[in-house]
Amino acid sequence: MVRPKKHLGQHFLTDGSIARRIVDALQFSEGDTVLEIGAGTGILTGLLLQQDIRLFTVEIDRESVAHLLKKWPALSEMLIEDDFLKMDLDRMIREPYHVIGNFPYNISSQIFFRILDQRMRISSVVCTIQKEVADRITSPPGSRQYGILSVLLRAYFDTEYLFTVKPGSFFPPPQVTSGVIRLVRNGFEKLPCNEKLFFRVVKTTFNQRRKMLRNSLKSILLNLDGNWELLTKRPEELDIPEFIELTRWVETQLAANR
Repeated sequence: MVRPKKHLGQHFLTDGSIARRIVDALQFSEGDTVLEIGAGTGILTGLLLQQDIRLFTVEIDRESVAHLLKKWPALSEMLIEDDFLKMDLDRMIREPYHVIGNFPYNISSQIFFRILDQRMRISSVVCTIQKEVADRITSPPGSRQYGILSVLLRAYFDTEYLFTVKPGSFFPPPQVTSGVIRLVRNGFEKLPCNEKLFFRVVKTTFNQRRKMLRNSLKSILLNLDGNWELLTKRPEELDIPEFIELTRWVETQLAANR
C-alpha cells in the first residue's frame, strides 16, 4: 500500500467508476501518445494500459514508482520518475500528445502553465483538480471566477467542465470537492498578436482586477494616454478577441513611445 504524502499533495482516487469516466473522456485515437501526470497507485494507469496508445506516465514519488513497477513490470520503459514541472518534455516526447491525470491540488496552476508552454504539441487534456480551479478555468467572461488561467487556457483550448467528484472518492479524502475538466486544442496555432505581450497584459490586468484597464496597464505603459472605450473596462469583462485587440493596441503604443 502506497502511503499518501502530504507534501506531495497526494489524494489517491479510489473509485473505479470515476476513473473509467476520466479515461473515457480523453478523446484520443488508436496509436496516439498519452502522458499521464502523477500515476499514484495506478487507478488510471491500469485502464490506460488497456488502450491501443503509446503511454508515458510521470511520477515523482519513489514509493508509487516501486508499486507501479511491481504491479505492471511492462511499465518500466514508459514510467518516468521525475518532476513534471522540471523535466525535459521536448526530449522525451517529440510528437503531439494528450495529457491525463489527477493533478495535485497544490501545484495544479503550475501544471497548467507548463501545459501552456507545451501548447503547440498538446492535443487535449482531461484532469481532476480542485473544483474551485475547475470553475475558474471554465468560467466565461463577466463571472467572478474568470481570471488569468481562464483567459490564457481559453485562448488556445476549448474548455469544458465535465463532472464533479466528491471527497469520498479519494484516500485520504481532501477538504475540498473536485472537478473533472477537458481541454481540447482549438484552431489557433498562433494568436494574431505578440503572444509574449498577450501573456503579460493578461497577467498585469488581472493582478489588479478591480481597476479599470486604463489604470492597471500603467505598469506597462508609463505614459498611457487614450480615450478608447475598452480602457474603461475591467479585465473580467473582456473575452479572448478583446484581449487580443488590447494587446495589439498596447504594442502600437509601446512602439510609438520608443
